[in-house]
Amino acid sequence: MTKPITVITGARKGIGRYLAEHYVSKGHQVVGCSRSPNNWSLTGYEHVIADVSDEQAVRKLFSYVRKQYGHLDNLLNNAAIASMNHIMLTPLKTVHDILNTNVVGTFLFCREAAKLMQKNKSGRIVNFTTVATPLKLEGEAIYVASKAAIKSLTEVMARELAEFGITVNAIGPTPIETDLIRSISKDKMDKLISRQAIQRMGMCEDVANVIDFYLKKESDFVTGQSIYLGGVT
Repeated sequence: MTKPITVITGARKGIGRYLAEHYVSKGHQVVGCSRSPNNWSLTGYEHVIADVSDEQAVRKLFSYVRKQYGHLDNLLNNAAIASMNHIMLTPLKTVHDILNTNVVGTFLFCREAAKLMQKNKSGRIVNFTTVATPLKLEGEAIYVASKAAIKSLTEVMARELAEFGITVNAIGPTPIETDLIRSISKDKMDKLISRQAIQRMGMCEDVANVIDFYLKKESDFVTGQSIYLGGVT
């Protein structure tokens, strides 16, 4: 049997790096990407420098996957940026940066992955939303809106891609100790966690557990779903 081929965006650090290591340990061949060079290596892992919002760079990455491996099994759209600003203090550049990375990047990777997956009538796409959306987190209006767009995109793509045997689901992590949340004060973080049913920080293992379920062969009847961690609804 050939190894599952898995593409992970934002794989240089944080959750993305954890997922890359996790799926390599499960026997996957992982291709990760980020805008900056990688500073670690692992047998079974390849790193590509690419801006997820750059259409040509995304097409080039998937062309490489097609030529090198011939197919694609899984896509994990982990790459994201955030900026904590009151809506009246949010620069337009911040709005464009967040929407380009989070929404445009997710769209481009889904589109190009689906083109490759449809040839085998099989594939798993997992997008990343956030509990900040159902919690309507103050100070994160554009980030929350970008992730709400990803949830809607996931639901529509699930219908459009079902005929090709491709499932599209999403996971919404709670705060996890990564660069994405380090600028948030402890007081604000404690208040956010207090709004969860299970009041603790999330762990990368929690994220991998849900993704493992989505990627299972037996999960081919699960699509268009968003699972939020921590008991957030």
